[in-house]
Amino acid sequence: MNIPQHVAIILDGNGRWAKSKGMPRNYGHAQGSKNVERICEEAWRMGIKYLTVYAFSTENWNRSADEVNALMKLLRNYMKTCLTTAAKNDMKVRVIGDITRLDEDIRKRILELEEATKNNGGLNFQIAINYGSRDELMRAARRLAADCKEGRVRPEDIGEALFEDYLDTRGIPDPDLLIRTSGEQRLSNFLLWQLAYTEFYFADVHWPDFTKGELIKAIEAYNARDRRFGGVKEVTDV
Repeated sequence: MNIPQHVAIILDGNGRWAKSKGMPRNYGHAQGSKNVERICEEAWRMGIKYLTVYAFSTENWNRSADEVNALMKLLRNYMKTCLTTAAKNDMKVRVIGDITRLDEDIRKRILELEEATKNNGGLNFQIAINYGSRDELMRAARRLAADCKEGRVRPEDIGEALFEDYLDTRGIPDPDLLIRTSGEQRLSNFLLWQLAYTEFYFADVHWPDFTKGELIKAIEAYNARDRRFGGVKEVTDV
């Protein structure tokens, strides 16, 4: 089986999963966080080299204050456990998104985590926090415009490769496969530039129920497509 080099996942359905069990939404987020650790380990064992998860979007600030506060508390705790997990599994962690809106202690933990894991040789794990693709593209455009104004970049030299150096994902290959859980079929402002030639897979299970078996099903679906740059065609003779 051909294993994709880079898998991106939109972690959807934590709240609905909790509601189905008669539990508060925050319980679903906590269980979803634990599942991230499990899938990281399974992904690396399967041969996936890059895993990017959509943890907290720029739009998530519009949720209730109680839910946002609970998510921030969960994020604080996750930064601690992720440091331990990364050390155990030789995982390299990188956060994408605009972290300036986060509280100072969270920003500090993110920077400490990235610094502590930067030389690790295992799974490259990207966490999108306060991330929105339109926001990323605007921030990149502003930085590029500033460099043009200062004479560091000539407008006629701007191409895709140069522009990608201004993105949060610079140095990271584009995803081969995008998975979204919970049956929703939209991108929700996630990696719009990077997903231009990515295969999409929509799983009907909520994120806390997404297992190694579900990941294998997604990769099998990926293998059933004949990938060509600029488009794909379904394989009908397998």
